[in-house]
Amino acid sequence: MNDSTNQSLAVALFSEIITNDQLIRNRLSRVLPKGMEVSHFSVLNHLARSGEERGPAQLARSFHVTRGAMTNTLSKLEWAGYVHIRPDWDDARRKMVAISPAGRRARDTAIAAITPMITEMVDVLGESKVRATLPVLRELRARLEQDAP
Repeated sequence: MNDSTNQSLAVALFSEIITNDQLIRNRLSRVLPKGMEVSHFSVLNHLARSGEERGPAQLARSFHVTRGAMTNTLSKLEWAGYVHIRPDWDDARRKMVAISPAGRRARDTAIAAITPMITEMVDVLGESKVRATLPVLRELRARLEQDAP
């Protein structure tokens, strides 16, 4: 392929990914429990899946957001009772974040709310297409994470 074709292909790929991201976030926002934002769900899901406490800086790096953005999200989650934030016993300057039982229930409720939408999309696209797409998306994410600051 020539440079012009590669550039057009790259622009088309990223345009599709960005548009899909916007559409998915919009749909998720409509089905998530009242008051829960996509960022809240993402953090709760991450904490629930890892099963371990994380520092706010670790979470910010995982989600590729600023510490300030993560602090804002964590403050809202703490206010809702979805996370517990405590001092780091090894370094009092840092904090540690854990999902609370209420947070786990909220995450499970959110999963139950979004599962029909996600399942429908897989059914419409077809399982084989989704399975074929996943390795490409994972490789793209891995390469983008390598280049992230």
